[in-house]
Parts: sequence; structure tokens; C-alpha cells
Amino acid sequence: MRFTPSGPDEQLELLSEIGVDRFEDLLEGVPVHLRMDTPIPLPEGISEMEVLNEIGALAAKNRGTAELTGFAGGGAYDHFIPSAIDSLISRSEFTTAYTPYQSEVSQGTLQVIYEFQSLVAELMGMDVANASLYDGAHAVAEAMLLAHASRGADTILVSAGLNPHFMKVLETYAAGLPIELRTIPLSSDGRTDAAALKEALVEPVAGFILAQPNFYGCLEDAAGLTEIVKASGEKKPPLVIGSVYPMSLGLIAPPGEWGADVATAEGQSLGLPLSLGGPYLGLFACRDEYLRRQPGRIIGRTLDRDGRESYVLTLQTREQHIRRQKATSNICTNQGLCAAWSTVYMTLLGPGGLREVAHHCSRKAAWLAGLLREIPGVELTFPDTPFFNEFTLSLPADAGGVLRRLADRGWLGGIDLKRFGGDMPGDLLVAVTERRSREEIDAFASVFADAVTGGTGA
Repeated sequence: MRFTPSGPDEQLELLSEIGVDRFEDLLEGVPVHLRMDTPIPLPEGISEMEVLNEIGALAAKNRGTAELTGFAGGGAYDHFIPSAIDSLISRSEFTTAYTPYQSEVSQGTLQVIYEFQSLVAELMGMDVANASLYDGAHAVAEAMLLAHASRGADTILVSAGLNPHFMKVLETYAAGLPIELRTIPLSSDGRTDAAALKEALVEPVAGFILAQPNFYGCLEDAAGLTEIVKASGEKKPPLVIGSVYPMSLGLIAPPGEWGADVATAEGQSLGLPLSLGGPYLGLFACRDEYLRRQPGRIIGRTLDRDGRESYVLTLQTREQHIRRQKATSNICTNQGLCAAWSTVYMTLLGPGGLREVAHHCSRKAAWLAGLLREIPGVELTFPDTPFFNEFTLSLPADAGGVLRRLADRGWLGGIDLKRFGGDMPGDLLVAVTERRSREEIDAFASVFADAVTGGTGA
């Protein structure tokens, strides 16, 4: 967005046109105690060249995955992105893709989103998917609102295995609503405590949110937990909301198969690059009966009056488009370009390709876990629990120090779990994707052993 500055004379002209004498007159509606009475302490202005030099110096402090070989995950993963995606997505038809507001929006944009919806619904094993949301955290928060509106109860149960960042977004959404979030703890095996879930379901509950795999990499008994939830209500049991890792669906059952009512996901792993946290992609799918409570937009396929196949904006459920009391969400923006990106990725891979990538992730993670647990003092936090491509370690040394020593030698070693609070099980979360070669995995394990003991050898 361009900024066009105005001089003193132009400012006076603008104020006169508005009908006031001073800029301060525009602030009459702001309580006095909220106004600043001193100038903002900004430094003196500098030249463009000096600004660029300063920004360059700040940027030089960053170290990204281009410099570090990555074994970190926690919701964002270093997967291989085929070159064909960048070539296709750079076509001019996609570079201006944004939210489809009007029915006359280009057929090309609508068709891509329709294909995206179809692929997501198939991937999730659900009946219908929307045109995407901001990211995975917003998707699960919108699912919480859907459950609350559908069941009327004010309590939402959340597995402690949900991504902590997602939990923060849930808390933000619930803060202004009559929604009580109750956490279901994990058992000693790193999976949701089924007994605690049963106990919580004695009271009226609107929904239960489950991550699969969970944040610690553990594969949940999703079907068993869903059965517990469904058995708790005679006519309208709580909704089961799955927050899944899309890449894992190449090997494990999708939410539709284990009985979820709503499926959500962070779509970054479907061809989107790691990019300082975004823009990413929220996936949202559900069963037919909740179609009209879905947030955002849905693109449909039909025939025009001449019998030609065409695509239309079938459903939009925010307050600007329907009666306010019937709106399901204020979400309006689908991630148009990101959705197109993941559509190309899923189309290029197909079911077989997705299965192959998932297979590599799982096998390589198992290999690395086996190597790391041989290091004296290093243990798998949940040794008997199956995982997909991510696992939690308990270390004999400070995880932060281990990660710094690894980074100094070119490795992004994982996520220090203590950053999320002192009660987190385990110390370090490590992820492996198909991009990591056998040689890299073996070398990382060797360097990891030295980093744990505080060594600095090569």
C-alpha cells in the first residue's frame, strides 16, 4: 500500500473540508486518559541508504533453514516442494488470487478453489470442505464455535496434546464468549487420558478437540476416544473435532474414518514453504449436517443457462452477506494463493505420492529415534507409544544449551519444550521429514551426542 504524505497547508485544507480547526478536534471521542500527552520518542530521521544498512544488519542476525539442516517441527515442517509448483503457481492467473466476493469472479479462481475443496474433503475423509481459512489455529477455533452453536452447551474439552499455539488461539476466541475450555490431561504414555475424558463427559459438553498425531508426536487412539464421546449423549452427543497433520494421512486413518464430525489442519505441509510463520493455510472439513454452520465460503459446480459447466460462490456465512444473527463467523478471507499452491502439490503427488512421502517420514524418524536413544542419558519420553515423524526426548542436559551448540555447527535440532511452560513432558521435540538423507540423519545423531555432553568437536 502506497503512502502519500501531506504538507502543513494540505493538512489545513483537509481539516477545513472536514469541518474542524485542528487535528486534535478529531480525537474528542477518545477519553482524555487514553491520549498521549507527550510526543512519541522517535529517533531523528536518517537517509534511505542508512535505513537499508540498518535493516540489512538486523536481517543478518537471522538464521534460517537455508543455513541450518532442520530437525524441527511442532506444526511447521521442512518438506520437499517440487519445482513444478513454483512454475505453475507463478502464472498470472494465480498471482492476484484473493477472496472470491462477487459471483462474477473469474471462473479460473473458482475452479481452483473447488478442486481444492474436493481434495481436502477426500484427504480428510469428510463430506464437504470450505475454501480454506487463515491457518490451522484459526481452523480449530472456528470448529470450536461450530460445536458450541450446534450443541448449545458451553463446555469444550481439549486434549492436552493440542499444539500450545492453537490452544492460545482457542483461549482468545473463547474469552469474549460463554465458552469454558477444559483440558483433558495426557496419560503417562503421552496420549489423551481416556478415564479423564469419560469423567469430564458427565457434564453437558459441546465438543471435544483432539490432535492426531498430538503435539508430542504420539499417535492417539482416535477411534477409541471418539467412541467414548459418542457414547456420552443419547440424541446429540458432543462433536468430535480432529486437528490433524495432513502428511500423516498418507499412512494413518483420516478423521472421517475414526468418526470425527469436523476435521481441521494446518496445510503448510502440503507444498507451502517455511516462511517465518506464514502465510500458511487452514483446512476445514465436516460432515454434511454441519454444512451450513461452516465458516468462510464454499464454491460449488453447476450448469449455466446454456448448459455449460460453471463454478459459483455457493455459500458465504459471514455477517456482511447474510442476516447477522445467522452468521457463523466473521472469517471472510480464504488463503487463495496458498490454497492454489497446495492444490497443485496434492495433484502432483496423488494418493500414491502422499503415501510414499509419509512412509519416508515415518521410517526416517524411527531410525533417528533409535540412534538418539543410544546416547547415554538420552531417552524417548514415551518409549512405548507409536509416533509418525516426530518424537519427544528427555535429556540429561539443558535443551536450550544443546540446541545452541547444534546451531553453532549448522543443525536446527528441534524445539525446546520448556518455552511452553515448566510442566511440559520431555525436553525436546524432534521431527524428521523425507528431505533428510540417511547421511544427514547419521551425522546429526553423532553431533547430537557431542552437544549433549557440551562438546564442541566436529
